[in-house]
Amino acid sequence: MQSSLLLKTYIGFTIIYLSILFLNLEGFDFYMKPVLLPLLMGAVIVSEGFPTKNILLTALTFSWIGDIILLLTDRGELYFILGLVAFLISHLVYIALFSKQKNTRTIENKTIFWIGALAIIAYFVLMIGTLFPKLGPLKIPVLVYALVITTMLFFAFKGNLKWAIPANNYILIGAIVFVSSDSILAFNKFYAPIAHASFYIMATYCLAQYLIVAGILKLNSKT
Repeated sequence: MQSSLLLKTYIGFTIIYLSILFLNLEGFDFYMKPVLLPLLMGAVIVSEGFPTKNILLTALTFSWIGDIILLLTDRGELYFILGLVAFLISHLVYIALFSKQKNTRTIENKTIFWIGALAIIAYFVLMIGTLFPKLGPLKIPVLVYALVITTMLFFAFKGNLKWAIPANNYILIGAIVFVSSDSILAFNKFYAPIAHASFYIMATYCLAQYLIVAGILKLNSKT
C-alpha cells in the first residue's frame, strides 16, 4: 500500500516537474529534479523484500547521483563526464538486475529472439555511425556508454521472453524508453539541437525509471 502511494506521488511530482520544464520556468526544476528518484527509491524500500531489492536500489542511487551532477553541467564539461559515469554505473547495475530476475518461461520462439537481437544491434550501429564523426575527444566514452545501454536493452529484451506477464512488458518498455532518453540527449548535444530537448529527455527518462521499478516490483510480488 505504501509502495503504491509513493509510486503515485512520483507520478504527480513528475507531471509538475515536466510542466515546469515545458513552460521554461527556470530555476524551479533545479529544486524538483532531485526529489523524483528518492520517491521511487522509497517505494522500493517499503516494498516486500525480494532477492534483487538492493540491486534495484543501487541502480536508482547511481541514477540519482547522475541527476544531481547533470544539474551542474553549465559549470563545465567535467560535470557532463561525471554524470555520464554515474549513469554508466547505473546501467551496469540494471544489467545485473535483469540478469538475476526469476525466469518463469523459456524462450519458445527463437525467431522473435533473433529479430529483436538484430534490431538492437542495428540501433547501436546506427547510433554510433551517426554520432561518431561529431564526438571529438568523447569518442571512446560515448562508444562505451552506447555499448552498455545497448547491452542493458538486450538483457531487458531477453528477460521479456522469459519473465512473468505483464511485468516483463513494463521492464522492456522501460528499457526502450530509457535508451530513447539517452539517444535524444546524445543527438541534442552532439548532432543537432532539438526543440524542447530537456522536456523530451526528462519525460522519457522519468517514464523509463517508473516502468522499470513498477515492473521489477510486480515481477517480485508475492501476491
